[in-house]
Amino acid sequence: MPIDAAKAVAAEPRTGEIAWNSKDVQLYHLGIGAGVPATDPDELRYTLESRLHVLPSFATVAGSGSPGVISGLSMPGIEVDLAKVLHGGQSLTIHRPLPAEGTATATGRIAAVYDKGKAAVLVMRTEVADADGPLWTNDAQIFVRGEGGWGGDRGPSGRLDPPSGEPDRVVERAVREDQALLYRLSGDWNPLHADPEFAKVAGFERPILHGLCTYGITLKAVVDTVLGGDVARVRSYVTRFAGVVYPGETLRIRMWEQQGAVRVAVSAVERDDAPVLADTVVEHA
Repeated sequence: MPIDAAKAVAAEPRTGEIAWNSKDVQLYHLGIGAGVPATDPDELRYTLESRLHVLPSFATVAGSGSPGVISGLSMPGIEVDLAKVLHGGQSLTIHRPLPAEGTATATGRIAAVYDKGKAAVLVMRTEVADADGPLWTNDAQIFVRGEGGWGGDRGPSGRLDPPSGEPDRVVERAVREDQALLYRLSGDWNPLHADPEFAKVAGFERPILHGLCTYGITLKAVVDTVLGGDVARVRSYVTRFAGVVYPGETLRIRMWEQQGAVRVAVSAVERDDAPVLADTVVEHA
């Protein structure tokens, strides 16, 4: 079996220094669709360095996403085919508002390996701290198709009961044809998002959008519509990637407001509201 669960979890964490600046933040924001309309004051806070606010999901790419998913797939005990890898879910805990420029120490490790029968799930945890203390904790759940079935722990279920009633807010966000090409400049170079031939080998009709791009688009929509544009109110953000998005499609983002949280569901308009993000919660102050 290419995945040795015990060896992967027992492996020494990888620690490295990461750094980012306002240009990295601006590029990320553009990669998730910020800046439309370009002169809108609400958009300028994402694109203009003199008034820059950092969307918390930037944490998933800060320091070019280091240690990152691709790096995690080379940890001891793990040897997998990249074409069989899918990002299954993501959770982010924000300990302090992210600065527009910074240096920090990122520590990455395999926190768990679960056996889902037809797939293995790797939980890749990255903890980031600077001189003032913890900044954020990132958990990426990575599905590796065809690598389950060894009799390991299935792990917890992240499925939530669906929200009740009609959503409080519904917005739509267009995804540009070149959105994946722009987003990948922030550090996720998986050819699945750019190379048509690689996408076909992986079982898709054409390159798909990064799940974390959809993740960022969705958080921006929640911040802009429910949280009054205040990025500092976000405390945590968790989602399950329930389906793919193709560049050029339109996302329908439904929001249910709760005490201290927003439940969210995202679908692809052009494919009869096919689910894209599910079990999604943004906790906020």
